[in-house]
Amino acid sequence: MNTIAEALQTARERGLESLDAQLLIAQAVRRPRSWVLAHGETPLTESQRETLTVHLQRRAEGEPLAYLIGQKEFYGLTLGVSAGVLVPRPDTETLVDWALECLAAAPPQPEVLDLGTGSGAIALALAHACPTARVCAVDMSETALQAARDNAMRLALQVQWLAGDWCSPLGERRFSLIVSNPPYVADRDPHLQALRHEPAQALLAGADGLDAIRTIVSQAPKHMLPQAWLLLEHAHAQAPAVAQLLRGAGFIDVTSRADLSGEPRCTGGHL
Repeated sequence: MNTIAEALQTARERGLESLDAQLLIAQAVRRPRSWVLAHGETPLTESQRETLTVHLQRRAEGEPLAYLIGQKEFYGLTLGVSAGVLVPRPDTETLVDWALECLAAAPPQPEVLDLGTGSGAIALALAHACPTARVCAVDMSETALQAARDNAMRLALQVQWLAGDWCSPLGERRFSLIVSNPPYVADRDPHLQALRHEPAQALLAGADGLDAIRTIVSQAPKHMLPQAWLLLEHAHAQAPAVAQLLRGAGFIDVTSRADLSGEPRCTGGHL
């Protein structure tokens, strides 16, 4: 693996996707991906070879690309991510789209709450797309909150970050919109092996994967203004159960939205 072309070939032999390999090489040589594609014969330094050897192996073993390159694109924003923080998923943009529809019909300067913010992806996307919104975000992980704060500072976006368990740090505050991408993976879900590199507390939510959603649905109403919406991300198969939980808590106009693959990904309602 002495040149960029040989590094790409090594990545192919290890089963890596072409884009992942190109991005890892681009990071190692500190050049854009487009440059990497046009300079296959460029020799690698010893330091670059050592870095790539480690990163290609870690990626082949399933570690998320975002952890290796230290960033992930989400809703047009480049977010810093690292181990200990859930990697933002493209399907979560479905939740942001729906939230922005709600905000378009909300009063001026709406109060918005993001529960379980992680890297700050949803909160920052909403603050960026709706500058008049006053966004507050909560997470119980200090690691996640620090990543979120760092992202906000780099992107020059204003969000209030609170440490705590779901609605516990909110006092009597009420919001025009509450959104959440909470943990929703069942404790014995067969897909957990593929998620082993990401923080369990951001993924696991009891035997049926609904414990966090139950807590949010029970706590959210006292923090919601009249006509406020609660929007929740969940697994495809959980949509009926989440809708039932919302209706049981008094929410109306409960409906679900499909993700990029056409499967129900978010469910919400208002009071």
